Amino acid sequence: MRSKMFALVAVGLIALGGTAACTNDGNSGASNDSGGTRGGGGGGKVGVILPDTTTSQRWGTDDPKLLKAAFDKADVPVDIQNAQGDKQKFAQIADGMIADGVKVLMIVNLDSGTGKAVLDKAKAAGVKTIDYDRLTLNGGADFYVSFDNEAVGRLQGNGLVRCLGEKGLRNPMIADLNGSPTDNNATLFKVGYDEVLQPKYDSGTFLKGPDQSVADWDNDEAGVVFQEMWDQTNKKINGVLAANDGLANATIEVLKKSKMNGQVPVTGQDATVQGLQNILAGDQCMTVYKAIKKEADAAADLAIKLYKGEQVGGDDRVKDPESGAYVQSFLEDPQAIFKDNINVVIKDGFVEKKAVCSGRFAPMCRENGIK
Repeated sequence: MRSKMFALVAVGLIALGGTAACTNDGNSGASNDSGGTRGGGGGGKVGVILPDTTTSQRWGTDDPKLLKAAFDKADVPVDIQNAQGDKQKFAQIADGMIADGVKVLMIVNLDSGTGKAVLDKAKAAGVKTIDYDRLTLNGGADFYVSFDNEAVGRLQGNGLVRCLGEKGLRNPMIADLNGSPTDNNATLFKVGYDEVLQPKYDSGTFLKGPDQSVADWDNDEAGVVFQEMWDQTNKKINGVLAANDGLANATIEVLKKSKMNGQVPVTGQDATVQGLQNILAGDQCMTVYKAIKKEADAAADLAIKLYKGEQVGGDDRVKDPESGAYVQSFLEDPQAIFKDNINVVIKDGFVEKKAVCSGRFAPMCRENGIK
């Protein structure tokens, strides 16, 4: 067993959100207002609460599909719902699942306060708990399943260094467009990329520019924030550490107004269709691919074992910076994606070629050997 301690840094602002549902009772559920399916109650399930359907495509499509497939394969009933960014709805969904007698509850918190309240209620009811993708600070979940999020940040930092070097930029000014400060993952990403970039600032190789978080990972807000950065620096920003593909695209839209898209390297994360297309077009430097199927399968496998009453132990230990407690964890490795290895994401089946290579991107795909 390998042990890891994560030193976490605080940033500060708000949360995420969402309400779609996807259920497996062994029967077809009734459609809900978000287009998912939902079963009609009954106990003895695994409950999963996802955060929103707006901040990343994964929460609305990828994770529900992958998790449901894993539980279906094991013939374990699951109730998957999405809080649509509403903390009150998040709590209501949890209350309903606990009242229905779920044996295991897996959550992606909207913020640590809301998440902790839910975890406390679940534990009081004897329900096994899993933090999925992001750690609930001081939440005391039994297990944590995610990616090595500091490694994600290091890949972003090194990716930006590589792209700036390819453009031959000297003493570039770097702006940080960080994720939501209430998302512990955003904090970890920043720890990772600061580890790479801070020595560059200390040596004078890079210039430290504006550094701001974006509440709720809101892409519209990100556009406003970066526009202010761009104007306040008299358009002197030479590189942007954008924490995910949505924030990256918001940045690119601002750069397009000054015809500087492609001239200013911008990082990303999540390997979304939009992010990959921006990379093909030369507007985005790189993204980070997190093989969500591995994460979803690991989380489902853990939940299934807990549901069946089997003994399990994490591969890692992550330290909660608020409580000081160690949480048994399963952490997957991320991968940097540049224009020359986009095919990795497509071959993995994470995105479809026809989605990435549609319209004006078709010749770009051919030029880059995407098959």
